[in-house]
Amino acid sequence: MASVPNIRLNNGTSIPQLGFGVFQIEPEHTKAATLTALEVGYRHIDTAEMYGNEKEVGEAVRESGIDRDEIFVTSKLNNGFHEPQAAAEAFQRTLDALDIGHLDLFLMHWPLPGVLDFVETWKAMERMYEGGRVRAIGVSNFKEHHLNRLLAETTVVPAVNQIEIHPYLTQDALRAFDAEHQIATEAWSPIAQGKVLNDPVLVRIAERLGRSTAQVTLRWHIQRGDIVFPKSVTPERVQENFALFDFELSDADMSDITALNRDERTGPDPDTFNYIPS
Repeated sequence: MASVPNIRLNNGTSIPQLGFGVFQIEPEHTKAATLTALEVGYRHIDTAEMYGNEKEVGEAVRESGIDRDEIFVTSKLNNGFHEPQAAAEAFQRTLDALDIGHLDLFLMHWPLPGVLDFVETWKAMERMYEGGRVRAIGVSNFKEHHLNRLLAETTVVPAVNQIEIHPYLTQDALRAFDAEHQIATEAWSPIAQGKVLNDPVLVRIAERLGRSTAQVTLRWHIQRGDIVFPKSVTPERVQENFALFDFELSDADMSDITALNRDERTGPDPDTFNYIPS
């Protein structure tokens, strides 16, 4: 089994750099897909209340036969529950749905600038952290100006900022800001919903290395130092996405891939996104 590097978060908690994501995996397929990932060797699972599959992730973790402390589980605060009391209740719902004891990382899923003040939401999350049932707290889809407010007005520095990153949206400035403030960067949509997989640069590198373009793209993320969690319900693809640690990209490869940046999002802009699930 390949050894996945751990990244040490700013509170001393360690997180596996490669994980398995369950975004857009239907609940009826989530348990089997997560069990497959755990069998392959993944020890980091990324879910969210918004995904509707926390219960199935918890079932897989409990039934895997793997010691709970060996599996790092992340979930996220749903957008409809930013008011502090609602956030506390949502956190308890996540704990109940997963039913795995503690949570390893809890993220504010979006800043929702037009809905409520995310600073007050973060203060509620600080209280969750102080309660001891989550090992670390962080944010998702926060830009520099959002983070600056948290740093200025709250106590706990986010352990993680989970943002959209892929070769067409490299987010170099925001990643540098995160690093400067000891905030680990996680990359969602790491292959841009598949849009990068036919890019000629990635195809050329993949052909030379005898790898898939997905593997090359994920390896680029790993070598940049980002935490990444690809998803798939296909066992062969789950295995392929895990096979990232027996090859390396050259400096030239890394530069060529980074040069593909177009500042092109596949998801919404956090400055304007205020979606609340019904």
